[in-house]
Amino acid sequence: MSASQGPTLRELAVQALSSVERGYDLLAPKFDHTPYRTPDPVLHAVTRVLAELGPFGRGLDLCCGTGAGLGVLREVCRERVTGVDFSAGMLAVGRGCVQGAQGVDWVRADARALPFRDAFDLVVSFGAFGHFLPAERPGLFAQVRSVLAPGGRFAFPVAAPARPGSLGYWTLLGFDTSMRVRNALWRPRFVMYYRDFRLADVRAELARAGFQVDLYALEELGRRPDGSPRCRLLVATAH
Repeated sequence: MSASQGPTLRELAVQALSSVERGYDLLAPKFDHTPYRTPDPVLHAVTRVLAELGPFGRGLDLCCGTGAGLGVLREVCRERVTGVDFSAGMLAVGRGCVQGAQGVDWVRADARALPFRDAFDLVVSFGAFGHFLPAERPGLFAQVRSVLAPGGRFAFPVAAPARPGSLGYWTLLGFDTSMRVRNALWRPRFVMYYRDFRLADVRAELARAGFQVDLYALEELGRRPDGSPRCRLLVATAH
């Protein structure tokens, strides 16, 4: 993160000891200067694949934060696009970044209780699933299915898992462990467990929610030594 524009260690500590909602409200003014914002290369790669599958009509960025994913939707959707998040602070920053832009709506709501029905042709999400416990995902995917028009699509990038013993593996394990210790000792909880998001489980849950699942390699993000993509775009089509 930028030393001059990003949050200080003290600010990050205060955020980490808050609830998820309050933590993001506090972080919002500096969020785009942290590693938590989805990197532009990922956004560009996703835009390319969706442009090949589209165009789409109405789009929704689920758990939109400050709205990085809305830029993707504005490239591939012909009608209005909407960002939904439960952090008022993140939405306020997002609105300010695209002030005056036409065809963009911002809605404060919980992704587990979306206030729409059959309203969208495309739903995207970037980096949000660690905030949902595995037991919550079936309900979350059912909510997404309920806001999609027939044949609508739900798309999000999925990184290849870190190889056991690699630096990425130990880094993710250390982060997950620290969050579990924090939540055992402190309230309110701050749910962020990315090791629980396993592709095989997610595909099965999406199928049960009424989706057909396809995977597309995001070639711009490279391949691993064994030739497999470093990142794929999961595209779930509503039956």
